[in-house]
Amino acid sequence: MSGRREKYMSNTTSQVIGFIGLGVMGEPICRNLATKSGARVVAHDLDAAPLQRLAAHGVQAAPSAADVMRAADIVFLSLPSGEIVAQLCRQDGGLLASARAGQTIVDLSTSAVNTTRELAGEFAALGAQFVDAPVARTRTAAEAGTLAVMVGATPEAFATVEPLIATFASDIALCGPVGCGQVLKILNNMVLFETVVAVSEAKAIGEKAGVDPTVLFDTLSKGSADSFALRNHGMKAVLPGEFPERAFSVLYAHKDLKYALQLARDTGVDARGAAIVDEWFQQAIDSGLGEKYHPVISRLIAGQR
Repeated sequence: MSGRREKYMSNTTSQVIGFIGLGVMGEPICRNLATKSGARVVAHDLDAAPLQRLAAHGVQAAPSAADVMRAADIVFLSLPSGEIVAQLCRQDGGLLASARAGQTIVDLSTSAVNTTRELAGEFAALGAQFVDAPVARTRTAAEAGTLAVMVGATPEAFATVEPLIATFASDIALCGPVGCGQVLKILNNMVLFETVVAVSEAKAIGEKAGVDPTVLFDTLSKGSADSFALRNHGMKAVLPGEFPERAFSVLYAHKDLKYALQLARDTGVDARGAAIVDEWFQQAIDSGLGEKYHPVISRLIAGQR
């Protein structure tokens, strides 16, 4: 991957990269782009603090999202939801109003599949291309440049953006045409959330039946119940009861699961397992736990508050 990145840098150092949205994931992603791509990076966020921090890495602050669009050839979006992406694109003076032929917009957010495909059509009518490239893994992975990215694009568009994505991701998959990256990300999260519920149920049942939860999880990890969710969400959050804020919260997880349930309805699939997780997320939000790391639902499953 380093060779591909070096080739890209040698060919496109005059290119301008835009970045909109410098939150928990966006800031380290933008920093990796600025320090590794060799391109000039122009960024915007409503919060001045990340822009001030990124200035030390050569990132130029833009006063508005429209200014980023006017300055950049390729624009990355890292926003909280597909609804916010759509609003920013379609509002008066928004991204669509500033788009031009030959421009590429890359949405790193997790968005509804139908929203992504509709926006792609609207940008295509202006001669621009819209790529969905939702990111997976943690803030630590974003800092290290080892995210996983699932891309929906034409092969030609993928070839354009892949070397840039490689500055902040170690695993990059072309999943199919526009929207398919979102399909993969949404289903990835759906499977994870359902597994976290199963892990939480196992802990609650096992503990009440007299088994030490540490022994329970360690033993499960040696058998066919082993999983990423068990080793990470189970052992690192559910077991010690640590559910910090500014991690992947219940509110964000609930939003992503809504996209999965919408996709299930659109495809005629009875996703009742996901619907059960949705009930737990809603109960956590109603209990005031919405800002906590999403495995906090294990408290509710165990009958705690």
